[in-house]
Amino acid sequence: MRVIICEDYNEMSVRAAKLVACQIAIKPNCVLGLATGSTPIGLYENLIEMERVGEIDFSGVTTFNLDEYYPISPENEQSYRYFMNKRLFSKVNIDIERTHVPNGMTDDPEAECERYEKMIDEAGGIDLQILGIGQNGHIGFNEPDKELAPYTHITDLTPETIFANSRYFESEAEMPKQALTMGVESIFKARKIIILASEGRKAEAVKSMLSDKITPKCPASFLRLHPDVTLICDKQAARLL
Repeated sequence: MRVIICEDYNEMSVRAAKLVACQIAIKPNCVLGLATGSTPIGLYENLIEMERVGEIDFSGVTTFNLDEYYPISPENEQSYRYFMNKRLFSKVNIDIERTHVPNGMTDDPEAECERYEKMIDEAGGIDLQILGIGQNGHIGFNEPDKELAPYTHITDLTPETIFANSRYFESEAEMPKQALTMGVESIFKARKIIILASEGRKAEAVKSMLSDKITPKCPASFLRLHPDVTLICDKQAARLL
């Protein structure tokens, strides 16, 4: 795993955007795996500006998001489909039909997970996957556990994740308690992975990912087994390294 420690969040976002831009330049019809949350917002803002000035072109790009709350409507402002439309898709020249997020309103979550996994395979797999890391070491919504699910699946959210994410909802009671998420093997099938970490509250998770045992108690630690992973973090997230 390559580790890039940046001065601050802005530098981290710029460095990540340049790597994504390189992937699009090398393969204009590439498949990107995307993440949500506060960490990648700066990355997306930089990509929007690069597209605006003609440095990159999203017209041939296909995307698959890591996860989605369940149940939740795509019109809900806290859904990840809404987030991606607002933060990236509506602001670049991407074909919205080639952007994919798990269906948070499905009546059959198991069938939806199988469909989503198959769609990724039929698209040729993910060329570059963007990840964040949770305070408990989760990637996607693969939460710490005794064992980890390999492929896209429905999962219960831990109390820690519910508490951390409930700030985006009117109240903790309104936040969904489950999610549809790519599994660890789904993520590992990506040819390249970039994982982003910012702020001091992520420092323990970053330390566990890099220096502790490879364990399902820290799902991100498994990334050390992937052949092409780059961690980009700011100094606060790296302060315990």
